[in-house]
Amino acid sequence: MRRVYLQRTALGAVLALCMPLATAAPSGKDIVNQGNGKGATACATCHGSDGAGNDAAGFPRLAGLNAIYLSKQLQDFKTGMRSNPIMNGVAGALSDEEIQTLADYFSTLHTPASQVAADKPLLEQGEKLASRGNWDQGVPACFRCHGDQAQGGGPAMPALAGQQQSYLQSQLQAFQDGQRHNDPVGLMGTIAGRLSEAEIQALSAYLASLTPPAAKQ
Repeated sequence: MRRVYLQRTALGAVLALCMPLATAAPSGKDIVNQGNGKGATACATCHGSDGAGNDAAGFPRLAGLNAIYLSKQLQDFKTGMRSNPIMNGVAGALSDEEIQTLADYFSTLHTPASQVAADKPLLEQGEKLASRGNWDQGVPACFRCHGDQAQGGGPAMPALAGQQQSYLQSQLQAFQDGQRHNDPVGLMGTIAGRLSEAEIQALSAYLASLTPPAAKQ
């Protein structure tokens, strides 16, 4: 009996040695800088290792954004609810766990405000729209939903302060023409549809000039 037990124990030890070691799930930092090895390229390629984005290329800042909001956007890219030829492929190669890991990681980053080249009248027009809106056209103040300095108004209302100017402008235009429609109850589509091209430009410049949100501690 003892011999049989020893044989089984030895066999179990051999099998355990032959089994491949479990691979640890990549960290958010690893995915940002190296990708996940399963088709999702490194986020840093477009958004920078610090999540600051790239204004010239139109890539948004991700650093400091709400993790729940970021996770939803990645899920929307993954399912096709939100359309972007690059991000649909990247998000489609991420597992749900990796999406959450990335969202949590980016929410902990903080980068300095962008340098915005805009004249004073344009920034003043943007500040007026952001803080007071344009009620003659049915446009509420951005600060009503996105926080008193556009630092974010909860998971559904992301921070706009310090976001890349080109990205803000492109997304307002996308909401305006219906290319983007994953906002709560179609609110942004309605608001953007009431903005003129000049107002979109002014808002984008002003919001980009604000201090970005502090990282989650």
